Amino acid sequence: MEAFFISTAIVALAEMGDKTQLLSLVLAARYQKPWPIVLGILVATLANHALAGAAGAWVTTVLGPQALRWVLGLSFIAMAVWMLIPDRLDDEESEGAGPRLGVFGTTVLAFFLAEMGDKTQVATVMLAAQYHAWLWVVVGTTLGMMLANAPVVWLGDRLVRRVPIRVVHLVSAVIFLVLGLLALFAPQATPLA
Repeated sequence: MEAFFISTAIVALAEMGDKTQLLSLVLAARYQKPWPIVLGILVATLANHALAGAAGAWVTTVLGPQALRWVLGLSFIAMAVWMLIPDRLDDEESEGAGPRLGVFGTTVLAFFLAEMGDKTQVATVMLAAQYHAWLWVVVGTTLGMMLANAPVVWLGDRLVRRVPIRVVHLVSAVIFLVLGLLALFAPQATPLA
């Protein structure tokens, strides 16, 4: 359950002010149909994070425990730094899908593509590798995405303006830094002989 709770919290915090949250705002303002947008976000996130979680699980089969420890530790620290860099939504990302797919299809496609290489996707890979709990990580990161994005679809601008995004990013950066330091320096369990 730790993997679920950590994954939910980290992604919900990391998503605040992220380009996919901005995309949620754009889609809500453009189409004004919250249910198909929220369902599209859910489907896109599940697909994207399932692939990312599978990549994280695969990494653990390729790297030995010491190499994995260093890769994870340094990756979490890099994520801490990345959290301090503000995101913006590029015009081509919000315009690419077009309305002919319908609100749901446009949301799925735009959200899936915007999430490629995003902080939360990278975090999902690292968390799946760290916890060896693919399902719980994917469910947790998906819930975190929904907690951050669904209210934006319904409440829009009002919610985003009231949340101090810079503080949320700083808290997220500290959490990623702590996870990185723990991965690098926490005592490792030794197998029983």
